Amino acid sequence: MTPAELAQFIDHTLLTPEATRADLQALCEEASIFAVAAICVSPTLLPLEQGQLPDTIATACVVGFPSGAHYPLIKAAEAQQAYEHGAEEIDMVLDLGNVRDKNWGKVQDDIAAVRMAIPDAVILKVIIESAALTDAEIVQCCTIAVDAGAQYVKTSTGFHKSGGATTKAVQLMRQTVGPEIGVKASGGIRSFADAIAMINAGASRIGASATAAILAGAEITAR
Repeated sequence: MTPAELAQFIDHTLLTPEATRADLQALCEEASIFAVAAICVSPTLLPLEQGQLPDTIATACVVGFPSGAHYPLIKAAEAQQAYEHGAEEIDMVLDLGNVRDKNWGKVQDDIAAVRMAIPDAVILKVIIESAALTDAEIVQCCTIAVDAGAQYVKTSTGFHKSGGATTKAVQLMRQTVGPEIGVKASGGIRSFADAIAMINAGASRIGASATAAILAGAEITAR
């Protein structure tokens, strides 16, 4: 896989709490050079300035991040405002407490509230925090996310103590959602080998802040 091909899998990410407008500008400049699929940022970094990012690169925004322990109404409002500020993709965190309680109706209502708050054309990714879940919980969360209208399921926030993406979780998520739904691997992906392993496991997007290192590895491999 060439660096240009790999870049089209990547959501170039800036989610540190202390991120500044200068950091955002650097992110957009890097994203433009790398020609990634999207950037992924926190709500308060939107809207972007006119021309800050090429039209060919999507803008994604996190919602209910990083804990997911927010009322559905709040997540929905956050998603709507992010859309109004230019977000074309929404990465929402589901409520892990409801998952642990096996309160699947509330899990579905949580996702559905966000889906209803944004236009159908806006891509919805649901972060399930796979490293904190059993295999059965991963399957159930993915199934509910698709039923609630999500176009992607996503492994991790990258902030949970249980860890980030694993190839095992990505494989299970891909098996569960089938070929038509996206799977985003995120959390701890820092090298070309990491990214390729996730893609081979079934990931159709990679969330990473280490984009430069990942693509540098692709460049070396392609020589």
